[in-house]
Amino acid sequence: MSNTALETNASYETKSRKATKQRAFVIFVCVWVILIAAGITGAKLYSEHVQKQIAADVERQTSAQIAEMQKQYDDRIAKVETGYKEELSQLESKVEALNELLTFTKDNADVKTDNSNKLYTQLNEVKKKLNELQKNLEVLK
Repeated sequence: MSNTALETNASYETKSRKATKQRAFVIFVCVWVILIAAGITGAKLYSEHVQKQIAADVERQTSAQIAEMQKQYDDRIAKVETGYKEELSQLESKVEALNELLTFTKDNADVKTDNSNKLYTQLNEVKKKLNELQKNLEVLK
C-alpha cells in the first residue's frame, strides 16, 4: 500500500466518523425534541383533565349547596305560613267572640240606650204584631 492510499483510507475513515457522529447528534437532538414535545403535550392534556375534574366537583358542590339552601328556604316559608294561618285563625275566633259579646251587649242594652238594635227592633215588631192579633181576636169575639 502506498502512502496516498493510506491517506485516502484515513481521510475516508475520518469523514465516515464525522458523518456518523453528526447523524448520531441529529438523532439525539430529534429524540430530545420529541421527548420535550411529548412532555409538554402530556402536561397540557393532564392539566386540562384536572381542570375539568375540578370544575365538575365545584359544580356538584354548588348544586348541592343550592339544593340545601332551597330546602331550608322552603322549610322557613312553610313555618311562617303555618304560623300565619294559626295566628289568623286565633284572630278570627277572637273577632267572632267579640262580635258575639257585642251582639249580646246590644241585646241586653236598655231601650233608651240602644233603639237601633236589631234584636230589639225585631222584638218590638213581634210585640206590635201580637198586639194587633189580640185586637183582631177581640174584634172577632
